[in-house]
Amino acid sequence: EIDRARPGNEVLADRLVDALLIYVLRWWVERQPDGRGGWLRALEDPAVGRTIATVHAEPTRRWTVDSLASSVGMSRAAFARRFSELVGVPPLAYLTRWRIELARRRLRETGQSVAEIAASVGYDSEFSFSRAFKREVGEPPSAYRQRHARKAA
Repeated sequence: EIDRARPGNEVLADRLVDALLIYVLRWWVERQPDGRGGWLRALEDPAVGRTIATVHAEPTRRWTVDSLASSVGMSRAAFARRFSELVGVPPLAYLTRWRIELARRRLRETGQSVAEIAASVGYDSEFSFSRAFKREVGEPPSAYRQRHARKAA
């Protein structure tokens, strides 16, 4: 596909790479001992996998452990225990990490203000976002942006 210039070959090559990645990830997950494989293994669990997909699709929603458990038809305690066992962190810690990862990307790739990014990833205030960001990343969002802007320049 890459050697010959034909209509759609670039798109097809991209899809083939995507498919190959999926097959490799499946192969790896299926060969992990029980209890290993992190969030990839957790995706196989119907409730936890659905929760991860939901959190990724709606990171700005005001999630609680109760609302996440309810969304997959489980009790709060059973859900929190299963999620923590399979993913390795409690549900709200996972949500925080996901939000911070989204924010890191936006800090690197956009000119949005810290306040705009905070709101776009589900924080009510710039202060609470900055505090969570510093706790997870080790530096404030503005310092993170400056450090990565210098590397890209």
